[in-house]
Amino acid sequence: MLHRTAHDAPPARRLRPVHAVAALAAAALLLAGCASSDPLASPEGSETSEGAAGEPIVIGSQDYYSNEIIAEIYAQALEAGDYAVDRQFRIGQREVYLPEIEAGTIDLFPEYTGNLLQYWEPGTEARLSDEVYDALREATPEGLQVLDQSPATDQDSYAVTREFAETWDLTTIEDLAKVTEPLTLGANSEGESRPYGPEGLAKSYGIEGLGFTPIEDGGGPLTVKALKDGSIQLAIIYTADPSLRANDLVTLKDTKGIFLASHLVPLASDGLDAGAAEIVNGVSAAMSAEDLLALNARSVDEQLSAEQIAGDWLEEQGLA
Repeated sequence: MLHRTAHDAPPARRLRPVHAVAALAAAALLLAGCASSDPLASPEGSETSEGAAGEPIVIGSQDYYSNEIIAEIYAQALEAGDYAVDRQFRIGQREVYLPEIEAGTIDLFPEYTGNLLQYWEPGTEARLSDEVYDALREATPEGLQVLDQSPATDQDSYAVTREFAETWDLTTIEDLAKVTEPLTLGANSEGESRPYGPEGLAKSYGIEGLGFTPIEDGGGPLTVKALKDGSIQLAIIYTADPSLRANDLVTLKDTKGIFLASHLVPLASDGLDAGAAEIVNGVSAAMSAEDLLALNARSVDEQLSAEQIAGDWLEEQGLA
């Protein structure tokens, strides 16, 4: 991937301050009388739902607004199914939370297929959606399970303006062969030598003569501006980035896996019961790529809470 990861390094503009989470955890421990050193323990007053039998399902999220929204959707859907839920959100990066999941401290977590597979199998050659998901299921450690992957993705993609897409009748990356004028790709400088840079595009798709302009904002405002003013014709932007919607940009379908497929997928402990898994799988099935983009846009553009965004979406889908 380029350089982002919420799933593996979201740009700095997307991260929530980890120090705030640490401060809240420390304060909770002091109020609880220093009962436990576990940052994921549930002290008195934590966000644990009531009214369901058995231990609450502990749901975590990354320190990333989009991931928190999905975790909140899982939580509210499970609560609607009479499950008790303990929210442990904004935990941090994969290196922090995966050991907790593997240790059984967290029961359920929204993940991303390609990035999670690369964490466990850095040398994987899987690229397309189904082969990545199958490889991920094989790579998942004992005691854990990946549930059904969602159609929703949050991964690198080539984006063009709608005007450019309509002018040249573009829907897939292969369609770029129709373009008879010079093409320039804008991306972070390291992208020039990556498999999805000019040489990689020529090798994978036979698109020759692609120019390259370094733009060091990871598909951010500078990249979007360059697309809109025509100084570049092609940009690398994540499929769930709200800027796509705000600027009416079009992503081109990647049929050959030049980008690593990364679908939203629930990572769960083997102890998650079948009823809870069915509810979460229902959420995944209902979540389209357009839905995820719209949810993220509501967070960024409308500044709404994850709780409200999740509740509204579940109601719209008839899952609340």
